[in-house]
Amino acid sequence: MHQVEASQSTSVIDEGGPAFGASPPDAAKPLLDAPQTLAAGIAMWVAVLLPLVGLVVAIPVGWGWGLSILDLSMATIAYVVTGLAVTVGYHRGFTHRSFKARRGLRIALAIGGSLAVEGSPVQWVANHRRHHAFSDREGDPHSPWRYGTDTRALLKGMIHAHVGWMLKRELSNRARFAPDILADRDLRAIGRFSGPLVAVSLLVPAAVGGLVTGTWSGAVAGFFWAGLIRVALLHHVTWSVNSVCHVVGKRPFSCRDRATNFWPLAILSMGESWHNSHHADPTAARHGTLPGQIDPSARVIWLLEKLHLVYDVRWPDPQRIAAKLASLASSPGPGIRRCDLARDSCWRFGGGRLLPVSERAGRPADTTGRRRGRPPCGRNGRGRAGSHPGQKGRRGPTAR
Repeated sequence: MHQVEASQSTSVIDEGGPAFGASPPDAAKPLLDAPQTLAAGIAMWVAVLLPLVGLVVAIPVGWGWGLSILDLSMATIAYVVTGLAVTVGYHRGFTHRSFKARRGLRIALAIGGSLAVEGSPVQWVANHRRHHAFSDREGDPHSPWRYGTDTRALLKGMIHAHVGWMLKRELSNRARFAPDILADRDLRAIGRFSGPLVAVSLLVPAAVGGLVTGTWSGAVAGFFWAGLIRVALLHHVTWSVNSVCHVVGKRPFSCRDRATNFWPLAILSMGESWHNSHHADPTAARHGTLPGQIDPSARVIWLLEKLHLVYDVRWPDPQRIAAKLASLASSPGPGIRRCDLARDSCWRFGGGRLLPVSERAGRPADTTGRRRGRPPCGRNGRGRAGSHPGQKGRRGPTAR
């Protein structure tokens, strides 16, 4: 494992409070649950690979048959509804507690997220909270920097972060990372019906297509476009936040990992690709915090707040945003040039490695975090090199 190594502690900074809006997980519990059963593992492979096969087949099929208005409409509606259920519900609501929702809305968001075929609420939350606790370090379930920083290792790491980590039988410990979700009877019950909800997600478009057109070909087209292809597209956009948005893009905010903002995915990801902004302020309900950053999920939360369906919304604090920007602009770390926050990316390829740009004759700075306590990009949340606030120089638990 060659991820960025940094000292860790069980403090609120690493595993609770600011990242989750919750009390810290119990670090005495193991990082992983018991491995998936063989049946669950096979189901995961099918859920991951079947939509991917459909996406590959879509090119020749679409070229030969075309795409009807009915198919496109069903696919678009299903994509938006299930995608927002994941971004607003699973991510900003359940994982980070960016807001509190009325019971009926919580149930609706959990059902919608399950229809996205991204797993049960409790396992999704456990995986994502573990990611934030160990982001781009030992223990992160899907860091693209897992195998190193040279081109070959990074390519392998990107595949792992995008899809490979899900095909293993490892399960993040739900009792450690998502005890609040485990204690929620509604979300637990919905999790038990994940399988039937996946069937509903794929078969309802087929039924609608068949009934509207009165043909079997209409049913097949509905299943294909509004079922498989819609799920595949949403999956790959979601997975790209794990892979692409930790390698390519800009880093306007100081944070302790390599999360980036990647604007091309802003709309398709419902605002999730403003990933550097999110990692700098995890519990904020809006990720697109800078001018011009489109964040559909934040707009939906705003609307739900106006309708009194959510409350106690944690909107970004302007002073905190300014401090994060100022710390990065004024003190980027030793050996790293100051970045033009509106234009520059701090990363470039050089000598087969993807590393920060250095002031010194264009040489890459040594900011891979190999020295204990030194975070990526040579800075912590206060914009200077050194160990993270609250850390004691002790290495934390590791994943297999």
